[in-house]
Amino acid sequence: MTSLSKLRLGVNVDHVATLRNARGGRLPDPVRAAQLAIEAGAAGITAHLREDRRHIRDEDMQRLKDEIRAPLNFEMAATDEMVAIALRTRPHAVCLVPERREERTTEGGLDVAGQHNALAPAVSRFSDAGVRVSLFIAADERQIEAAVGVRAPVVELHTGAWCDAIAEARADDAAAEWARLCRGVRLAHAAGLEVHAGHGLDYATAETIAALPEIAELNIGHFLIGEAVFIGLDRAVRQMRDAMARGRVGADAVS
Repeated sequence: MTSLSKLRLGVNVDHVATLRNARGGRLPDPVRAAQLAIEAGAAGITAHLREDRRHIRDEDMQRLKDEIRAPLNFEMAATDEMVAIALRTRPHAVCLVPERREERTTEGGLDVAGQHNALAPAVSRFSDAGVRVSLFIAADERQIEAAVGVRAPVVELHTGAWCDAIAEARADDAAAEWARLCRGVRLAHAAGLEVHAGHGLDYATAETIAALPEIAELNIGHFLIGEAVFIGLDRAVRQMRDAMARGRVGADAVS
């Protein structure tokens, strides 16, 4: 069983940079947001350096590495450029994701099964450098098996379809996606992978998914930054930690 203390919250600060870039200049500063999130209970910080630099920039990644006192998770596409930048930066972890310029956000999971020959060398290079690798994938048996095949130690399961179905009151779809997530979590854990989850989570969905004891980490960004506009980042992170704790206590009670 995974205990309550093992359920970590990673906070993604991309959209602090989105707000900064809308006006130009230096503020609001994603590094300051990361520091505030850590003070409020975040176990780590995620930032996605995209090919088009639409939010996080190269200098943000370096400052995050240099200035925060918590693990940095470098979210990235597995391109030669990004692999080289990440190896120079030496974050605690990298999360490999699919990326298309025309998408608003990461729309689906990484096709590990179809990209084995491209991904395996990148995973190996990061592992040799002491950087933990996570693969952002759908809760699909084929992709989980492929993650094991490229020797990634961690998978992050894409929760977006489930969250969208709940938000749009599509009850049957939500139930089907939840069942798919539960199966994926169990399969990944049984395969020896550390299991994370993220995308589209809010207080309610984070509380629900926290009840799956095999999950070690939730990564949440857009919702928390949106909440911070109204209640402050400190309070938003603390309320998210409280929601996760409620869910995990429920898991402990039935384990």
